[in-house]
Amino acid sequence: MKGYQGRLLRVDLSTRKVQSQDLDGGMLEQYLGGAGVGARLLYDETTTDTDPLGPDNLLIACTGPFTGTAVPSSSRHHMVARSPLTSIFGESNVGGSWAVHLKRAGYDGVAVRGRAETPVYLWIHEGGAEIRDAAPIWGQDSSQSAAWLKAQTADKATCAVIGQAGERQVLIAGVPHVGEIVRAAARTGLGAVMGSKNLKAMVAYGQRDWEIADPEGLRQDVKQLLPHIAKATETFGKYGTSGGIDNYEKVGNFPLENWRRGRWPGAAKISGVVMHDTILSGRKACLHCPIACGRHIKIDEGPWGPLDCEGPEYESLGTLGGECLVEDLGAVCKANQLCNLYGLDTISTGAVIAFAMEAFEKGIITTADTEGVELTWGNAQALVAMVHKIGRREGLGELMGQGSLKMAQALGRNAVEFAIQVKGLEPSAHDPRRFFSQALSYATAARGACHNASWSHPYEIGLSMPEIGIPEPQDPYQVEGKAEFTANLQDLMCALDSLILCRFAQIGKAVNVSNMVRWLSLITGREWDLDQFMRIGQRVFNLKRLYNTRLGISRKDDFLPPRFMTLNRQGPDLTNQLPPLGRLLADYYQYRGWDETGVPSPEKRQELGLGQG
Repeated sequence: MKGYQGRLLRVDLSTRKVQSQDLDGGMLEQYLGGAGVGARLLYDETTTDTDPLGPDNLLIACTGPFTGTAVPSSSRHHMVARSPLTSIFGESNVGGSWAVHLKRAGYDGVAVRGRAETPVYLWIHEGGAEIRDAAPIWGQDSSQSAAWLKAQTADKATCAVIGQAGERQVLIAGVPHVGEIVRAAARTGLGAVMGSKNLKAMVAYGQRDWEIADPEGLRQDVKQLLPHIAKATETFGKYGTSGGIDNYEKVGNFPLENWRRGRWPGAAKISGVVMHDTILSGRKACLHCPIACGRHIKIDEGPWGPLDCEGPEYESLGTLGGECLVEDLGAVCKANQLCNLYGLDTISTGAVIAFAMEAFEKGIITTADTEGVELTWGNAQALVAMVHKIGRREGLGELMGQGSLKMAQALGRNAVEFAIQVKGLEPSAHDPRRFFSQALSYATAARGACHNASWSHPYEIGLSMPEIGIPEPQDPYQVEGKAEFTANLQDLMCALDSLILCRFAQIGKAVNVSNMVRWLSLITGREWDLDQFMRIGQRVFNLKRLYNTRLGISRKDDFLPPRFMTLNRQGPDLTNQLPPLGRLLADYYQYRGWDETGVPSPEKRQELGLGQG
């Protein structure tokens, strides 16, 4: 198929061997790229004995056939490894420009194993790839490191670079990607995987073309749709991902006080609208994206200034702000900046600080444990102080950096009751008591509590996709048909993560599945239909599940934390309901073709070409 460079970069840091490998055409037909190819490689080349922080773990970054083309919102790649945070399938999807530079350098993906004896970085360019010394920047933050790396390589390069958190193998460390815009592969501890390999960065730059079957047809097709995309996403671009915070707080979707409070007037002080009207200095866009949802903020003075940096997105405001009840927008911006510099996942960082605040309230931890920091609700100074401690792996921050579950297990005294996580991963800022599809997706997603696994709540608010059986938005509390609804959206998201295409392209019904399938045909030169496309998504989702079941994951792990199952949020006009997870899972397993323990049946594996697992 066209649309690919057709090469995978293989790197063994232990032997310092770098080689280019032809990508198997059959694998591309089955998995497309991105999450699909990444999952296939990880499944085939790691075992149950693979230590997530050991040299045998495979760190994979894959682009897709859409990457670097005229398709808008497609400058993305997918990173995959066994997660050191959860010990199961780890993945993170990230935008910016790194993916396009990797592909223009001549590679569709890179797979790294081994461990370097001393700190190194990988320089990927059109002439090949080199393992270079990173000792001069070991110990520096992501911004400082990226500036040095660009000076050593190419000014227009993009750097996938860890900060001090990744170096110190903090389990909630991510991988900031620093180019014209800062984006992060934040979730599941992939920054710690890089740190364990002594790999400071992967720097990419290239300008090499590749063959697209019908570039003019693609350009014309996209051109016709661009005005519609611009109109449909206009408000989203203006206010960013956090523009809807006020409404999410109103309907009971915004996380508050470690997920136990119903109402909080502070949400109105940290919304995207307030950011736009006060501290926004510009919009940021991933390469070739017409939406420009990224924020750039500027604070000249006050306790958190000066700040001139990337602003927080919705998830960061939800976790660092709402979960901790911090209504000081400047403080949340400062905490967000520190997460980018240290290389920390803002979702897990905010969640674990909120968990620690509740433990402090209950007397399970004290100021003796925090070295004098008063971990009280809404304490902006405490929020910022604890981000520093987590990033540096200092004091209580060392334990907090292991995530909520491991911290709760270490604290004991029933702390696990209010550690909000699924399979070891803290949830994103969407409440499963407000959208039953999120309850089901949190329970069954491969990496843990992940809203992006289905991205279903917009389809319970206003979106529709008739091509996959969603002719109109579904009632959030509907039980009948919820399993099919959620599973179909999970399959669609896996297909998007294999193309790769940003979820936000669906906002306002801007891009539908028919557009995606047509673009895929124009790029690859092969005629695709909807069933083939959705089957790829289903295959990828089931392969991730098989990876996890091989590691012992089953029905016992497809749970929600007690707070989501037994504590209903209270407040004026709230309509939250406790999800009937047993019924939802039973329907879901049946629809998926999984047995009662949550393992894909032999028949389902054969149907999808996945062998016997």
